[in-house]
Amino acid sequence: MINRVVLVGRLTKDPDLRYTPSGAAVARFTLAVNRTFSNAQGEKEADFINCTVWRKQAENTANFLKKGSLAGVEGRIQTGSYEGQDGKRVYTTEVVADSVQFLEPRNAGAGSDRSQGQQPSSYQQNQPTSQQNNHTRVDQDPFSSGSGPIEVSDDDLPF
Repeated sequence: MINRVVLVGRLTKDPDLRYTPSGAAVARFTLAVNRTFSNAQGEKEADFINCTVWRKQAENTANFLKKGSLAGVEGRIQTGSYEGQDGKRVYTTEVVADSVQFLEPRNAGAGSDRSQGQQPSSYQQNQPTSQQNNHTRVDQDPFSSGSGPIEVSDDDLPF
């Protein structure tokens, strides 16, 4: 049996981080995932998918993602049920994430104070440069430093 899910979407609100009585972190959030087709009126629709992530990934998700953040989620679908206040059975479906990827820079988008570059001082002190994050700024050409052809020996080639 295979139960794997890969989603890319935007958070509909800030993640809700809580801790179990035993101290395990759990974060819940809803991901808005656009459908690839349009409805009869020509409008794009989205699905709103409840996601849960545990432990260190939960803390990272709560610390680095906010409403509107673009995220990738990989995990499994889990179903459950409980008895509602009216006595009727309520069925649930959620994605339990094994991995949550942050798909845009921390300061991208609008929203909370975090998007305004107001990180805690400890975060700013330990912030790696964009080159260390394997990000290349669009306005920086990584090949502009040389004025001639790039020298590559046969030993440098992977084939």
